[in-house]
Amino acid sequence: MASAVTRDPGAPPRPARGTRTPGRGTGTAPRSLPYLLIAPAGLLMLGFIAYPMLSVFYYSLQNYNPTKPWRNGFAGLDNFRRILTDDPLFWDSLLFSAKWVVTEVTLQLAFGLVLALLVNQTFLGRALARSLVFSPWAVSGVLTTTIWLLLYNPSTGVGRYLADAGIGEYGSSVLSDTGTVFWAAVLAELWRGVPFFAILILADLQSIPGDLYEAASVDGAHRFQQFLHITLPHLRDAIILSTLLRAVWEFNNVDLLLTLTKGGPAGVTTTLPLYVAVTGFEAHDFGYATALTTVAFVILLFCSILYLRLSKFGGDHK
Repeated sequence: MASAVTRDPGAPPRPARGTRTPGRGTGTAPRSLPYLLIAPAGLLMLGFIAYPMLSVFYYSLQNYNPTKPWRNGFAGLDNFRRILTDDPLFWDSLLFSAKWVVTEVTLQLAFGLVLALLVNQTFLGRALARSLVFSPWAVSGVLTTTIWLLLYNPSTGVGRYLADAGIGEYGSSVLSDTGTVFWAAVLAELWRGVPFFAILILADLQSIPGDLYEAASVDGAHRFQQFLHITLPHLRDAIILSTLLRAVWEFNNVDLLLTLTKGGPAGVTTTLPLYVAVTGFEAHDFGYATALTTVAFVILLFCSILYLRLSKFGGDHK
């Protein structure tokens, strides 16, 4: 007679005979299923992102000009040597790009923060005010340029009314003067870029617990101290992320400057991406243009990593 087998009452129940344990004896291992599900999206990303990037790196090592096919061929590092040693326009456009990015991002952040703080308050007509503040962000760069070209028109724009008031001269255009064209372009881009910061900062402002401000008020902290020690620390990650994104976008800004100033007058508003566009689509020197694009990519990648490291994005700071 078989003896009874004792069993620990705390042990998990054994599976019934004839049933399969999950992960055993099945056709596909469960761990591979997520990778199979994201495989189509991954292949599309490889096709639409990786392939163009590799093509740019490939053509940067070539002499490629469809209008002069007899000069096409492998160039090696000659395009990069030309960029760094024989092309003063590259350095001029790079310096202007840095000036453009720093000026635009700083001013957009400052005005965007002020607007976000204002529309975060409770007042009559707040919804309408938010709509008016955010509406320029929905306008395309070309349409923004059209609006500001009308405003800057020396015959029918603001300049005419300023001349009537004794400020400036009739017929003078701020876009044709090397001393005023930079700030004219900055103002046009500010109108479009400030809402981006206002939207992101407002979204983060609404996530700050109101109890923190109440406790600070009880402790005697005034509004500026609350802003300095409560608001800014909570907005830190939003500010870092928004400034990084906006800096990359402003560095790559082509549409507004191309349609507003065309890089002029005398090339003083030519950014590096605008120089790339002119070199590729007007001079048809695609090999050199892709080499310029590669250099711009390396510069952006290095600056982005350095900025994130120095700012300690995502760290515990609250």
